[in-house]
Amino acid sequence: MIQVLNLAMPFFGLIALGFFTARFKAWRGTLIPESGLAWMNFFLIYVALPALFYRILAQTPLEKLNNVPFVAGTTLATLTVFILGFGYVVWRSDGNMRFATIAGLSAAYGNIGYMGPGLALSTIGPDAAVPVALIFCFDNILLFSLAPLLMALSGGRRRSIGSVLRETVTKIVTHPFILATVIGVASAVVKFEPPEMLDRLLVFLQSAAAPVALFTLGVTVALRMESFAALGRVAASISPILTLKLIVHPVLVILLLSVLGHFEPYWIFTAALMACLPPALNVFIIARQYDTWVEEASNAVLLGTVISVVTLTSVLYLVKHEMLPINLFPV
Repeated sequence: MIQVLNLAMPFFGLIALGFFTARFKAWRGTLIPESGLAWMNFFLIYVALPALFYRILAQTPLEKLNNVPFVAGTTLATLTVFILGFGYVVWRSDGNMRFATIAGLSAAYGNIGYMGPGLALSTIGPDAAVPVALIFCFDNILLFSLAPLLMALSGGRRRSIGSVLRETVTKIVTHPFILATVIGVASAVVKFEPPEMLDRLLVFLQSAAAPVALFTLGVTVALRMESFAALGRVAASISPILTLKLIVHPVLVILLLSVLGHFEPYWIFTAALMACLPPALNVFIIARQYDTWVEEASNAVLLGTVISVVTLTSVLYLVKHEMLPINLFPV
């Protein structure tokens, strides 16, 4: 168990360090301006994390990237959980599609950028690189497409479906993570080996990605959390969404992959770890962008991260001791 805690606690420790640093500064009356995080977020999104994904994919044999059953299973699990979260809040809110869209994202969109790569690679090793990259790429394409389309259909912004589709496709193909993925795959195809000085730079950036991302996550959540009283007020309403994210999603991934094929253990272990990650900070950012379900989204990120100390650590224990049930159905 101590080995599992040694893996998990540095990740949660960095989040807690960022959170309590920001709260302490606020208590001292010297609140860190949210605008101060702008360059840190820019560094993460446009520099460090793209370097991480580029190196993962550029060093991956091309045949491992062509795993259609794995992509189908993990993406279908994400879509199913999104639909369940969406449907639950449509029912609870008398048909409010805008609330339901953000709720669906909270249920399906885990912290696969900030926490996922570092945690999976630390736990499983280099074999986790390919499944991490595939999940990241296809989950982002799916969810970055669903959010603007459903918001447009909800009638909140009077825009044609054509303009929404154009904007969505543009955002997907120009997103730095997706661009890094494409360039990484292209490098794998041509077996490109960067000069040593460039590769060392990429290693530095890759190493910076996880600690900076996790500390930034903690600070950002602390700055945007209204109060602990507000957290308690919305906890009951978001608990079904967090159940979907932290429990149903990883169980569904294991079931679907068992139905769709027989995989090496590291594929399913990685998929389960990525699925049980808490809601991503991007959920709150999207909620703010559309000015809907903002309080619930903010607290879902915070409360989901706190609860995942237990749920994620439990999955880590099962993975590390190879006790996680996999390939449930005989071929």
